[in-house]
Amino acid sequence: MSHYFEGRYYKHQKGDQTLCLIAGQADGGPFIQVITNTHVWQYDSLAGCQIDTKGIRLDLPQIKGAVRYGPYTPLKGDIMGPFQYLPMQCHHEVVSMGHTLEGGFLVDGRMLDLSGGRGYIEGDRGRSFPNAYLWLHCNDFSQPLSIMASVADIPFVGFHFMGCICAIHYKGREIRLATYRGVHIHHAGRDGLTLAQGRYRLRVDIGAHAALPLKAPRKGQMVDTIHESNCASARFRLWESGALLFDLASCNTSFECTL
Repeated sequence: MSHYFEGRYYKHQKGDQTLCLIAGQADGGPFIQVITNTHVWQYDSLAGCQIDTKGIRLDLPQIKGAVRYGPYTPLKGDIMGPFQYLPMQCHHEVVSMGHTLEGGFLVDGRMLDLSGGRGYIEGDRGRSFPNAYLWLHCNDFSQPLSIMASVADIPFVGFHFMGCICAIHYKGREIRLATYRGVHIHHAGRDGLTLAQGRYRLRVDIGAHAALPLKAPRKGQMVDTIHESNCASARFRLWESGALLFDLASCNTSFECTL
């Protein structure tokens, strides 16, 4: 199929150390991108990268090592809901909201020990990323919490709408906020996100962060540039029926915003 890409995003995080790997295929061929808190490496081949449900092994020029994954934590259903069946510009999936890590990588001569950390996996497939969007993920908290959220300008059959997907795993409980469930987007921008749906209200405040450049797809080609931070400071608050369910902060939030 022409003008098509697909890729998966593997996040490995322990304390203030994060390594994310994006591996996929686009019209121009296979690709790998690796992003840490301070650097990005890009490769035009999948050679030296072995991935399965049990973990990942890398033998790349600047990055070598292996990390084993614990059992995945999948969502109860597709994050796209009924939109998964529609001809969307980009389809998103969440593979695991959280799993344990064991092992590490030698990154540019420095050992990155990820044992005891947490992993997260998601994926995208389609033609292009949205022209304007916000995306964030974090699972570095003092309590068991993993949260991902995205707000995007979605082109669909001749018109545009602002769509939202958000998944929250908190102390073994799954909460989902989404356009197809009637979520209201009160605010979305570089300083954060505020959503309301039924008895839930979510507020994320984003603080200072430095972002690094990554390649992104446009019409199946990896020709656009986006900027992602793995160490954004953020405060996450969720209310249920007016009562504060959690108020947690992290300096290790992954964040992209083009809104």
